[in-house]
Amino acid sequence: MKIKWSGVFPAVTTKFTDNDELDFNAFDENIYAQLEAGVDGLILGGSLGEASSLTNEEKFGLLSHTIKLVNGRVPVLLNIAESTTKAAVQVAKTAKELGASGLMLLPPMRYYADDEETLAFFKSVAESTDLPIMIYNNPVDYKIEVTLDMFAELANYENIQAVKESTRNISNITRMINRFGDRFKIFTGVDPIAMESLVMGAHGWVAGLVDAFPKETVAIYRLVKSNRIQEALTIYRWFLPVLELDIHPKLVQYIKLAEVGTGIGTENVRAPRLKIKGKERERVLKIINDALVARPVLPENSWGVLESPAV
Repeated sequence: MKIKWSGVFPAVTTKFTDNDELDFNAFDENIYAQLEAGVDGLILGGSLGEASSLTNEEKFGLLSHTIKLVNGRVPVLLNIAESTTKAAVQVAKTAKELGASGLMLLPPMRYYADDEETLAFFKSVAESTDLPIMIYNNPVDYKIEVTLDMFAELANYENIQAVKESTRNISNITRMINRFGDRFKIFTGVDPIAMESLVMGAHGWVAGLVDAFPKETVAIYRLVKSNRIQEALTIYRWFLPVLELDIHPKLVQYIKLAEVGTGIGTENVRAPRLKIKGKERERVLKIINDALVARPVLPENSWGVLESPAV
């Protein structure tokens, strides 16, 4: 399925049963809520999807299941977060065989690669597949920055088409556009600066709290891109305390707790992650519950299965 690089692409959580197996029933319930809200794509196996704790069998099983469930309504991307080039290339090939629409690609994991090594890694994966690729640029969490000069080299690869911009430097969006024009589609990847990034020209939003609040997330995106800024800002200001849960090391636990609050998820995580408790749990629940009490009425036609505004 061809990817239109715009709109809201949830980085979906992976659901687990009490017995630590994949919970497809809970997963499906959440995906249906995302589709109803009008999201434009789905990304599996990211850091929010607990990729580091999934086996390849589980990742590919989840991919096959999601492709069948979605049935062509939106593109389904698989994240690649591997320690070796060989493993990353194999994941890309298997994803293609199983019918993935595209890939999101992290730099090498567990090794602090220099610029040359990082570029060689990206190029090897790009050369191994014709699937479209989104580069995940997150030097804050993964300690490797994909610089503008590196993107200049990657521009030679036709299937490297987009970037998840998570440097947390909003000006980087302008720098990318000034240097490359429309060559790379830019997705904001940090929820608490998402609206600012969209206003500055980001084409889409790889979102986290969308997993709990899909309609509100889609509404903000569509309102901004329709230049209905004040309406978007009203929702965004309400949403911000919740969106800030996305930048905590325990974002998986926090966002899953939010999913429970909105009735479209479970709290189960895979060890070594543990459910939060005590004062920490009380603090996060207060943020979620305060948002639920004040949940805004969304403007008409700001979410749902409609054509997203052109960008």
